[in-house]
Amino acid sequence: MYVPPDYEEIKSSGKLKTILLENSSESLHVQEAGREVFLRSNCPVDTCAITLLHNYTDIADMILYDAYTPPSISGPSNSRQVTMIYFLESAFTDYFIGPLSFNWTATYRRDSDIVTPYGKWQYYDDRIKQIQQDRNYAVNKTKSVAWFVSNCLDDNHRLEYAKALSKHIEVDIYGDCGPYSCSRETEDACFQMLERDYKFYLAFENANCKDYVTEKFFVNALNHNILHTLLWFASPKELANYLHILDKNDSLYNTYFNWKGTGEFINTYFWCRVCALLHDEDSLRNPRWYPNFSDWWNGPGICTAGTGY
Repeated sequence: MYVPPDYEEIKSSGKLKTILLENSSESLHVQEAGREVFLRSNCPVDTCAITLLHNYTDIADMILYDAYTPPSISGPSNSRQVTMIYFLESAFTDYFIGPLSFNWTATYRRDSDIVTPYGKWQYYDDRIKQIQQDRNYAVNKTKSVAWFVSNCLDDNHRLEYAKALSKHIEVDIYGDCGPYSCSRETEDACFQMLERDYKFYLAFENANCKDYVTEKFFVNALNHNILHTLLWFASPKELANYLHILDKNDSLYNTYFNWKGTGEFINTYFWCRVCALLHDEDSLRNPRWYPNFSDWWNGPGICTAGTGY
């Protein structure tokens, strides 16, 4: 993480970088204005403060838009002020038309200025990415495929794909889109059932967009001892055929868990990185500018409409 070479001098001056949250604070886990979020995270660069007061619009060092775009954004009256937009939903869900301009982006996409993934895995040693497991992850599992899903209005026909898959292998769909239920109020029990009974889990996103991988993968799948399916085969039948092969071969099935024990999910410290970037004088002197954010966010090739089978 960037730390200015003269940061001790900056810190002793008492000057703070001010970040105006234009519309929301809940999804950004900001409980109160001020420096609390930076101090709580033990940021190496913590001389920043958050404000919700709109009379700071002209003097704030950054204006941050959380999943929101105003009708128009003009160049800031403060020449050193930067604007940044924060998004975690897919480009299919949050779709924009027309000229919108920002300096920085904070999204799940890897070409964002501040990459904000739903989760991040880090290996303990980049040379060791697989470890032979000493347990059988298939033992006592009597059911094939499960899927927890509540959004039936998808952009990529994932529900259609799952139903086609069920013609070739057992698929139990839980939630609003299927016949089975497991209340979110008993989420821990639901995941225990998933881990105990099923061999496979469909970690299908509701949109096929560049770098879009959500908690369906990081939480529902990777945090539980069940084999997740993310990348779809050419057809549901081909996927079912391979799952049947894995179902009958415990040794092959278990190789898909050899990543366990090689690393951990880490905190990406979003606010620390924001504050650090605001202290990067080179970035401020020559700020990046997205002259048309919608072209970058949802231009041609960013998302594909269907499963392709």
